[in-house]
Amino acid sequence: MNWFNRKEDTVLSIDISTAAVKLLELSKTGSRYRVESYAVAPLPKDAVIDKNIANVNVIADAIQVALKQSGSKLKQATVAVAGSAVMTKIITMDASLTDDQMEEQIMIEADQYVPYPLDEINFDFEVQRINENNPAMVDVLLAASRRENVDDRVEALAKAGLKARIVDVEAFAMENAFSLLSDQFADSTEGQTVAIADIGATMTNLMVLHDYRTVYAREQSFGGKQLTEEIQRRYGLSYEEAGLAKRHGGLPDNYTADVLDPFRRAIVQQIQRSLQFFVSSSANRAIDRIILAGGCASIPGVEQLVEKSLGVPVYVANPFVNMTLSNKVKSQSLSNDAPAMMTACGLALRSFD
Repeated sequence: MNWFNRKEDTVLSIDISTAAVKLLELSKTGSRYRVESYAVAPLPKDAVIDKNIANVNVIADAIQVALKQSGSKLKQATVAVAGSAVMTKIITMDASLTDDQMEEQIMIEADQYVPYPLDEINFDFEVQRINENNPAMVDVLLAASRRENVDDRVEALAKAGLKARIVDVEAFAMENAFSLLSDQFADSTEGQTVAIADIGATMTNLMVLHDYRTVYAREQSFGGKQLTEEIQRRYGLSYEEAGLAKRHGGLPDNYTADVLDPFRRAIVQQIQRSLQFFVSSSANRAIDRIILAGGCASIPGVEQLVEKSLGVPVYVANPFVNMTLSNKVKSQSLSNDAPAMMTACGLALRSFD
């Protein structure tokens, strides 16, 4: 199973989250990227539970809807498994080994690193850098996932008429997409510690990057679904109606004060709590800036509230900030969806490794 494989041509990025399937196709000319096509197809409640696909057919249908909407003609795709479904480990190996020799050695020693039988997992590895303490050794990143996590995604793509060419890890994709944000900042993030709070429908992932490398990651079950359910409960709407009302408005006047404000405060608390865990575990390394990603980052006023509460500069992620758009892409809807497209962007970048 090749997770880190080299590109032959452009692949379509398919990000399967709890609430939606997000599709993205990028092309590159020189150093500039261009958005060729994109689409977001909503998923019914419980199609994905705790990052596991509960119903492959429902996901395949949504992928087909997104494909049709986007107008993309690509047939090869990249998809990601959730960080919680993947074990990663840095191991040191002899720098003189070839890739094949490394693979052989990892196979022999795999049971030391992975608590599952080898025939139940997919694994891949990538040489990261020369080992700091011993220049004759290299640090190798090993990633392993239960085969069913990978198989479900590959099957959903196949049923939608696509071939999975790369299976990535969501956290790696997010780290990859971070490189696209540098133009949003007035100064360089080199040597800085940056927190990315990715607040999706059911999960909040906090990643802390120092000098562009992930040094900390934490997952909490909290997300926009809570706001949808509160709207549903309070105003007697169906789950679908509540989701639409949340995005497009039309709720009573008391909505902001009674429902939205408490939810915004809850977001701040979640981020605050996650960051406290990081700061206490990392010998009090301070955070230089915070980036909000995921669907909830688009809620008006969230960035100001987080900035005021935490006293750190806060940005809403826009990975498309320096990209050109094809005439198929509506810039307004893309910019609305931008914070939720970070993982999709990181996956799409795999075409240009």
